[in-house]
Amino acid sequence: MATDFAPRQSVEQVEEGTALAPKFDAHGLIPAVTTDFASGELLMQGYMNAEALRKTIETGEAHYFSRSRGALWHKGATSGLVQTVRELLIDDDQDCVWLRVDVAGGASCHVGYRSCFYRRVPIGPDAADAALQFTETQKVFDPQAVYGDAPNPTKL
Repeated sequence: MATDFAPRQSVEQVEEGTALAPKFDAHGLIPAVTTDFASGELLMQGYMNAEALRKTIETGEAHYFSRSRGALWHKGATSGLVQTVRELLIDDDQDCVWLRVDVAGGASCHVGYRSCFYRRVPIGPDAADAALQFTETQKVFDPQAVYGDAPNPTKL
C-alpha cells in the first residue's frame, strides 16, 4: 500500500494536526537529518523526494534522493551500510525530517568515515586562514574496496 501524504490546508493542520503533510521545496525535496539512534551522533544530511520518504516509511530503511545523480538512493544498497530507521520525526511546519537510525557496518559516509561530518571548521578571529580539522582519524571502511572505480557521487 502506497503512503499518501495529506494536502496542506492550514497552519493549524500542519503544526497541530495528526496528518503527515510534508512541504517539499521547489525541486520536490525535503531535507533529512540523520543521527545514530543510540548515541545521537549526527551522521549525515541528505534530501528526500516524495518517493524516498514513502519508501523509507514503508520499508523502515532509509532512502534518499541523490541530487548529484538525480536518482532515488537506498542507503547501503551498494555498500551494505544500510540505515535501519528506528524513529522518523518531522519538524513543526513539516519541511524537514529527522531519521534516528541503526547503521549496519557502523558508517554512513561514502568517504569511509563513520559520519559525514568528520571535519571541524575553525572559528574565531584567526579562523580565516586556518585549515579544516579532522574529528575522525580512522575510516570505518575503504571506499575503493567497496565502490571500486565508481564515480564519486559528489559533483564539484
